Amino acid sequence: MNIARFPEGFVWGVSTSAFQIEGGTAADGRGPSIWDAFAGGPADACDHYHRYRDDVRLMKDLGMAAYRFSVSWPRILPEGAGKVNAAGLDFYQRLVDALLEAGITPYATLYHWDLPQALEERGGWPSRDTARCFADYAAIVADRLGDRVGTWFTVNEPWVAAFVGHGSGVHAPGRRSAADAFRAAHHLLLAHGLGAQALRAAGAAEVGAVLNFSPVLTPAQVGDFDRPLSEEDAEAVARIDALVHRQFLDPMLRGAYPADLLPVIEEHAGLGHVHDGDLADIAQPLDLLGVNYYAPAVVQAQPGEPADPAYPGSAGVLFSTIPTAVTAMGWPIVPNALSLLLRRLSREYPGLELMVTENGADFVDTVTPDGIHDVDRVHFVEEHLRALRSSVEEGANVRGYLVWTLLDNLEWADGYRRKFGLVHVDFDTQRRRPKDSALWYRDVIRRNGLTEAPPRRPTLETVAARARVSRATVSRVVNGEASVSPEVRSTVLQAVKELGYVPNAAARSLVTRRTDTVALVLSVPRHAADPMVPAVVQYVTSLLEGAGKQITLMLADTAESHRRIVRHAEARLVDGVVLLPPERGDTLAERLSRTGVPLVLLGRPPVSSLVPYVDADNAAGAAAATEHLLATGRRRIGVICGPMDLVATQDRLAGHRAAMERAGLRVRPAIGDLTRASGTAAAGQLLGDAPDLDAIFAADDRMAIGALLAARAAGRRVPDDLAIVGFDDIDAASATTPALTTVRVPVTEQALALARLLLSRLEGRSTTPVVLPTRLVVRESA
Repeated sequence: MNIARFPEGFVWGVSTSAFQIEGGTAADGRGPSIWDAFAGGPADACDHYHRYRDDVRLMKDLGMAAYRFSVSWPRILPEGAGKVNAAGLDFYQRLVDALLEAGITPYATLYHWDLPQALEERGGWPSRDTARCFADYAAIVADRLGDRVGTWFTVNEPWVAAFVGHGSGVHAPGRRSAADAFRAAHHLLLAHGLGAQALRAAGAAEVGAVLNFSPVLTPAQVGDFDRPLSEEDAEAVARIDALVHRQFLDPMLRGAYPADLLPVIEEHAGLGHVHDGDLADIAQPLDLLGVNYYAPAVVQAQPGEPADPAYPGSAGVLFSTIPTAVTAMGWPIVPNALSLLLRRLSREYPGLELMVTENGADFVDTVTPDGIHDVDRVHFVEEHLRALRSSVEEGANVRGYLVWTLLDNLEWADGYRRKFGLVHVDFDTQRRRPKDSALWYRDVIRRNGLTEAPPRRPTLETVAARARVSRATVSRVVNGEASVSPEVRSTVLQAVKELGYVPNAAARSLVTRRTDTVALVLSVPRHAADPMVPAVVQYVTSLLEGAGKQITLMLADTAESHRRIVRHAEARLVDGVVLLPPERGDTLAERLSRTGVPLVLLGRPPVSSLVPYVDADNAAGAAAATEHLLATGRRRIGVICGPMDLVATQDRLAGHRAAMERAGLRVRPAIGDLTRASGTAAAGQLLGDAPDLDAIFAADDRMAIGALLAARAAGRRVPDDLAIVGFDDIDAASATTPALTTVRVPVTEQALALARLLLSRLEGRSTTPVVLPTRLVVRESA
């Protein structure tokens, strides 16, 4: 077997953080953190506080050489300063001792976002005193563990802590203030510098910091890193790069803020919080830089685009989606951007040693009696490791690679629904089960490298063994033959789903013909102005024709047309089908899936399906819209939704409901029907039932425009005493009076993703649903 090896001594391991795995939030004197307050109660997480020995044993069994963990500040200093909680220090001493006994090198992070709530109440990170308290805390921990821990990281991802916690308010402590975000960023940098001094005074061998990196690219550059940029796009890229990367890299490594960023900071926060001598304190010698990489940031210049609150100063910059495979979080998968990043850091900051301290992905895992077969996670990590290895061969000074993360955990504001772990956790029983990715990673560590050939995908024989049927039966099911009973077909399809099996050309029956024709099946548009249908026709046709496919347009508007389309597929007159499913409940997608012809859907189907689909993250978009209303002080919020048999409507209502429930507020619904008139009627009903209503969220822009008309008729002023938010960002949204705040759906990107998803299926590659992120566009109506 040919092995693509990594350098001798390359460090392999995993990373975790205290709040996400420890639990025991009130155990042995621990005080509350800002995340306890933000989450609204105690979090058992993975109960690592009581089960750490089992977890260390698990890491040893998987061959981990390094474990990066974080120390819980409120477990050491319940009030953030002052009296030390000896039980907290004892826990970390026991943990480190167990790691050393197992032959695992500990890498300790002092701050992974869990600020003691007592310090938040005294000003938090926007206050300078918090940085001084951090230095005292660093000295206390180093005094106890310094003889056992060689490498210390001061802070983890200060951009996220500052701007997602204080700018957009999506993370704890939930502030929405650009001034607070920039002041918090500076004081996190100061905490790093003062903490580094304290660590070195205590004898620390190595001191570093961990930063999040999202290489900033335009959509065109994602496929061609060397693509030249217009002057406008180049300025947009540089501005976001300064906000996310150079705001932290340059003070730490060069002792100065980027010159192009200072006017942005001054505009939003002033510069009074930057004192003489601060930058000298921040620029402590750095032994190791932790690199956290998940996905690039994709932007382009867009005059008139409002600033994203997580990026103060980003007005005129559009954050774009791209038509590529994504994780379950909606993050694009671009492994080569890791190589681009490592080359850049090595070039611009020569001599700096790097370590990939976080890289991993959230995917939907299926638990089966014989394991968790997370093939997507294996492919994700493998592709990023190949990119990492290529950058090492080109001279990047990278010490090691730590997967995020060991265990499925508490994923911050997303709770327990995100699954990043190599090891599955049943949160009811706390049982740990290594996934296939953990066993695969164990083998990578043993070899110190990757096999030249990628791991074998599930075969027909694998599926047959799982379903307890013959190989021939699986082949008949895969090829849609009618001779298989419904019960056996169901069993085989379940095995296909669990294993992530994708038929390739050789697995298809000999009677299957290649026609190089794809059917583009269009349902009747849900409304005349729906932009999705022309976008799909334009971009799907363009991409597929560019790949040598002929397009057959078929309209699915009657029962007879549905039968005709299914017969067309059964006769193998097409190689694949792109389906824009009807707006009401229908079985066309299910019937087409049974033909065995590769099929992709626009929009999430109403029931779990083996058919891959492309959709926008409707629930997250609705939650963002609702959280925006809550952040502006609105508490009596009505929602217009409907029709309720549409999956997108159900998801948007679910996102709104989740945000309201987190705020402890009740949902006030009224039903519309995707028309302006229905929005007017529903808003009138809401205002009549609750005259004190101060906001309306409508699950569609047309209904939101109707709500604007109803508000005017009722004598309500928008937004002074009634805010209104819509969804879709149709052309009319920016032309209303006042202009409509809404959620933008990535129309073009969905159309492109549909075409690429079908091409992947035609080539026999593994395919999973693509869910692209939406974006809140704030205008005058809210």
